[in-house]
Amino acid sequence: MIVNSIALEQFRNYEKTQVDFSPAVNVITGRNAQGKTNLLEAIFLLTGGHSFRARYDRELIAFDCDRAKISADVFSGEREQKLEIILNRGGKRQLFANGVRLKTGAELSGRIKAVVFCPDDLNLIRSAAAQRRRLLDLCLCQMRPRYASALADYGRLYENKARILKDWREKPSLLDALDEFSLQMCRKSAEIVYYRANFTELLSRHAAEIHKKFSDGTENLTVRYSTMKTVTDPTAKPEQLLPEIIEHQRTHREAEIASGSCLSGVHKDDLLIDIDGRSARQYASQGQTRTAALSVKLAERELHKEDGGEYPILLLDDV
Repeated sequence: MIVNSIALEQFRNYEKTQVDFSPAVNVITGRNAQGKTNLLEAIFLLTGGHSFRARYDRELIAFDCDRAKISADVFSGEREQKLEIILNRGGKRQLFANGVRLKTGAELSGRIKAVVFCPDDLNLIRSAAAQRRRLLDLCLCQMRPRYASALADYGRLYENKARILKDWREKPSLLDALDEFSLQMCRKSAEIVYYRANFTELLSRHAAEIHKKFSDGTENLTVRYSTMKTVTDPTAKPEQLLPEIIEHQRTHREAEIASGSCLSGVHKDDLLIDIDGRSARQYASQGQTRTAALSVKLAERELHKEDGGEYPILLLDDV
């Protein structure tokens, strides 16, 4: 996979810029705050519309501008492709592939793939669970468009349910819809757990091999997927997972109503990373945590190669 060129308009600190790349290794240099990371972020957005830094599109649009545009010529899947993203401050984004309008980011996923490694990833092991979930999501959304769709659906359901739980005391009739939103979230959770758990097994295998090389064979790294306690085998098919996830939701229903927050679902899942059987988060040295983080990210790259037959674009940000 190769990004031949990329053009940016009103994206972050870029007013209007075009960059042409070599098909080999490209080194981007410059002073602080010149936009080096912004350029990598623009490339990563083309993998499926997800940023590795920002949550909202408005954060990506230059100040005092209403829209931003990213367009790139890439070589992927043995053919030349043109990808475009238009971000609108007051409306929905627009996605295009080879001049054809796409409905969702899931349709953009897989056209190019990328693995990004940035300074924050060095803290992957000891950071909060959200950062490890994000690693899973960013990779899986590129590899499995159905996962990207399920995750987007889950996010919308979560927001609606969260509003119900927050506002039901002022409007008790909102609780009439609670169980239906919970059931739909359980169904999406079953899909997400299935993809995440099976992906984690493959990730663990590759990460262990890479980590052994880093440690000269003296340490064993394992990565495990942690989800709801009622789930006995997270790698099982979604239809087998669903009853167990519904049971977890059932036992947390009253606590959710009392607390006013969503306590059951895949938004609380985590990756458990161990070195020689001990939690890396609790017991690993600073050097070990960084090596483990790098092993996991390089394993992500190997999974892309194994899945699609070609290495993804590797974006190294000031590492």
